[in-house]
Amino acid sequence: MAKGYWVVTYRKINAPDKLAEYAKLAGPVIREAGGTFIVRGLPSTTYEFGVTERVVIAEFDSVELAVAAYESPAYKEALRVFDGAADRDFRIVGGAD
Repeated sequence: MAKGYWVVTYRKINAPDKLAEYAKLAGPVIREAGGTFIVRGLPSTTYEFGVTERVVIAEFDSVELAVAAYESPAYKEALRVFDGAADRDFRIVGGAD
């Protein structure tokens, strides 16, 4: 079974304080759902249309577990706190076999 990944790229951070509060809630939810952060931070270098903002990639044992984590009540609470803290692109992607 292929791994599942949350791939999140931030285009603009609008409210750093709200983002910090979101992170306090979201991190434990991701870990409790079996997720592992493999990337968290600013890009070292960007090319083409890259934006020098935060990137987060979390790995799960399957796409189904990644989706379940996103749809969980605890993560929905984190999203409620997030409430426009940043403009971001959030995707759940299956790993290569």
